[in-house]
Amino acid sequence: MNHAFLSLGTNIEPRMGYLKDALELLESHSDISIETKSSIYETPPVGYTDQADFLNMVVDVATTLSPLELLTYCQSIEQQLGRKREIRFGPRTIDLDILTYNNENSTVERLLIPHPRMHQRAFVLIPLHEIAPNFVIPIWNKCAKELLDELQESDIKGVRKWMQNDLAEG
Repeated sequence: MNHAFLSLGTNIEPRMGYLKDALELLESHSDISIETKSSIYETPPVGYTDQADFLNMVVDVATTLSPLELLTYCQSIEQQLGRKREIRFGPRTIDLDILTYNNENSTVERLLIPHPRMHQRAFVLIPLHEIAPNFVIPIWNKCAKELLDELQESDIKGVRKWMQNDLAEG
């Protein structure tokens, strides 16, 4: 069984509805099982800032899918939930990113693993640290807490726990 950490983000209402739908679609796949879910965090946008705040979370999944099969399925969820890619880092109904896949490194153009910007994003590192504090991220050979310690305080303070993740199972 393979393990992957996925990041989910949304900033178009109904934000909770999109998170819930994405989680249900992940769980509905016979080859994916969500093992752990982080709390949900509300975060200001990064990059393109003229948009609403995001809800972000990280999940640990067990899967028999290959990295590219998992990517294809995550992108199909985005499409099913109406994701439009009009502005880089712009508003989105849902965004699913593969952060890590086992301890593998991938440099395939379509899929870079670990996610190439995850070490710079408090909205990824904080929920990852919550559910996997001792997981060492390949390439950087550091856990989320060590990478968080390298960020500016201003990057971290904008990430606020929005709610415990008590989305109903099934």
